[in-house]
Amino acid sequence: MTHRVRRILVSCTALILLASPAFAAEDQNPSANSAQSSSSAPPPDFLLGRPRATLGVRGNWLVASANSDIFEFITEQLTVNKSDFNTGSFAAEAGYLVSPRLSIVASWDLNQMNQESTDRNDDELLPNGSRVPIHQSTQLHQMNFTASAKFALLPRGRAISRLAWIPRTFVPYVGAGAGYGSYELRQNGDFVDDTNKHIFTDTLNSKGWAPTAHVLGGTDIQVARHLLLSLEGRYSWQHADLQTDFSNFQPIDLGGFRFGAGVHLAY
Repeated sequence: MTHRVRRILVSCTALILLASPAFAAEDQNPSANSAQSSSSAPPPDFLLGRPRATLGVRGNWLVASANSDIFEFITEQLTVNKSDFNTGSFAAEAGYLVSPRLSIVASWDLNQMNQESTDRNDDELLPNGSRVPIHQSTQLHQMNFTASAKFALLPRGRAISRLAWIPRTFVPYVGAGAGYGSYELRQNGDFVDDTNKHIFTDTLNSKGWAPTAHVLGGTDIQVARHLLLSLEGRYSWQHADLQTDFSNFQPIDLGGFRFGAGVHLAY
């Protein structure tokens, strides 16, 4: 899945770069465009006025930063790798155009991983003399509410009359934003006490809230009259204090890189 998404992003970037000279030429000769549009009827895909709002969903793949000491401890003690914290995420988004190129987008994002593991260093000795692995599971759940300012690098389209509007097919954009989010880290199963090598069964848990910030870049692609396909990459920073069973560790690193695609209705 990761390689497929990367190929799509690379293909989209190439299309933007190839089309950019034509976009620039169009912007530098508005009088010719105006004359041409006034002498012909509007194409069948024109809109009645510039769209002001968008509503949509997005699917992403999260590459977790996982740089704090809690991840080092988990990966050293258990058969869990840092890459196991990479996971898919789902987002719902609503945007509003505040100027021809600037829009404000509110997002709700959700992701969760669940990894089964065994202890790397110890196993359990049964009464019959055999040894078996010590099993447990690790879960990390995140939910974020964010707001972003998104700036279009090219005009989103052009007006050909008082009411008719022709949207541009490719609109690259950049942006930044911030928000607030929750997390829950949970481990359940059998564990080894390092002091006496005693095996015990328990559920370890920590949860809380923390601010988050991000930068983003992507491309909106007009695929139908009111339908946009959006390809986007986003890097976020977020650290939260660990509580209860993990309180001796440093704040957990919840940031990472998200990239994926979404569909949006524009009105």
